[in-house]
Amino acid sequence: MRYAGRAFTSLVSAAAAMVAMAAAAAPAAPSPVQTQVHALDGHRVTLDMYPAAGPLRGAAILSHGFTRSRRTLAGHAQALADAGVLALTPDLPCTFDFRCNARALAALMGLLRAGGTFGAPVEKVVLVGFSAGGLSSLLAADTPGVVGFVGLDPFDRAMLGETERLGLAAAGRLRTDALLLRAPPSRCNAEAVAAPWGAVLPALWRDELIAGASHCDFESPTDWMCRLACGDTDPARQQQVRQGLLDAAARWLR
Repeated sequence: MRYAGRAFTSLVSAAAAMVAMAAAAAPAAPSPVQTQVHALDGHRVTLDMYPAAGPLRGAAILSHGFTRSRRTLAGHAQALADAGVLALTPDLPCTFDFRCNARALAALMGLLRAGGTFGAPVEKVVLVGFSAGGLSSLLAADTPGVVGFVGLDPFDRAMLGETERLGLAAAGRLRTDALLLRAPPSRCNAEAVAAPWGAVLPALWRDELIAGASHCDFESPTDWMCRLACGDTDPARQQQVRQGLLDAAARWLR
């Protein structure tokens, strides 16, 4: 019985040691998402911050589409955070004024680079924008510190009294690396109105047309309202979008 007791004690000790070793080797759990409010270019902007898991590689700001919210990009933000990227998803302050949104994004960039608000200063930031958020992000992509721009089935338009589309003009001037992930023409991307960006972006890295994609495939998560208006989603297509974002982070936030 003494030997059996000693054997049992040894087994318990070994198991406890293995559990402790596994806990030490496992990556730290990501910090909870933090909702904050900041004054950006004269607007009160609510945003969610997704802290990076592990050593910080850089940051990403993800901008939602027209009439959407920061929560429709939460899945993409969390995936980037899991890859070591500090991710911010703001509620854009101006519904129709894309230049206004771009100024707010530039102000948010300033907070990231200054440090303190979100932790240590961040030197490298990727701007990601879905649909109309893609246009706002493109207009802010020449801000110091931006190392890459990702347009998720982006939108473009000419403002009242102007003849040239805002995004097309900005794309021709942008020297920042760019990735376009697009769906085929549909009413929800204004018949692929932003597709010409690919022909004029001087530092275009990749222009990827995802076959059969709906506009909603580029959100994460999307909802029934988007699917009703713009078509159903598909996990394989959504994974292509997600992989494109992770590829961009790996390329620009080394």
